[in-house]
Amino acid sequence: MWVSVAVFIAAFVLAFTMISQRSQLTTPPIPKGTRAAIVDQLYANYPNKDFTTKITQEFEDYGFKVDLYQGDDITVDLYRNLPTYGYKIIVFRAHSGSIAPDPQDPTTIIGTYLFTNEPYTEIKYPKEQLNDEISRARVTENHPDFFAIGPKFITHSMKGNFNDAVVIIAGCSCLYDNDLAQAFIQKGASAYLAWDATVNLDYVEQATISLIENLCSERLPVNKAVDLTMATNGADPKHGASLKYYPPQSGAKTLKELTHPLSS
Repeated sequence: MWVSVAVFIAAFVLAFTMISQRSQLTTPPIPKGTRAAIVDQLYANYPNKDFTTKITQEFEDYGFKVDLYQGDDITVDLYRNLPTYGYKIIVFRAHSGSIAPDPQDPTTIIGTYLFTNEPYTEIKYPKEQLNDEISRARVTENHPDFFAIGPKFITHSMKGNFNDAVVIIAGCSCLYDNDLAQAFIQKGASAYLAWDATVNLDYVEQATISLIENLCSERLPVNKAVDLTMATNGADPKHGASLKYYPPQSGAKTLKELTHPLSS
């Protein structure tokens, strides 16, 4: 009699534990309605539906509602207003890199800039241009000129605050220097992840998908997500670029801990 009761109790406890564990895995990790954004500046010339589909699915499975901006949506004013939209994670698929006022003298770098798809003109945004907040930028001599935003634009001309958003940039050299990262953090972002040199598009897209899988599906803290992404994908095969994060103290935190610090 006592053996039967003991077996029944053990079975009940085991079943309860399994249900409890399953419940923990399926419980939404973030508050309902939390939003994410994919800013796809490259869409006009290099569309990749698979990239946006996979990232959107990862975000939705995690609990985010996802907004997608593509091509001509990517203007100076979109960047200006982005902090006011309340996103908790923003992925930029964009041209980016260090800009020098004199192409013949690459040592005179004025900062790291993020491209828009808004055609450049000298007469638009005169104050921002004079202050080096935005710059004329092109990928190569055969490409047209566009506006690009820099660190001073983020700190001086973006409206609102990022309120602990995580920023990921799938582009070139956005952690070659910390200037752009520091600007996003100063504007309220909780973490900034990017590559430290030039990247090939195919490589950075796959590595970014891996990174977001590690943050969302695996729910790893930033440092372990970055380490696993690099172990899986390696450095950029042509340019040797590596994925990094900023600030250092963000490394020990998960996506939920970064975006919702008071509820973690």
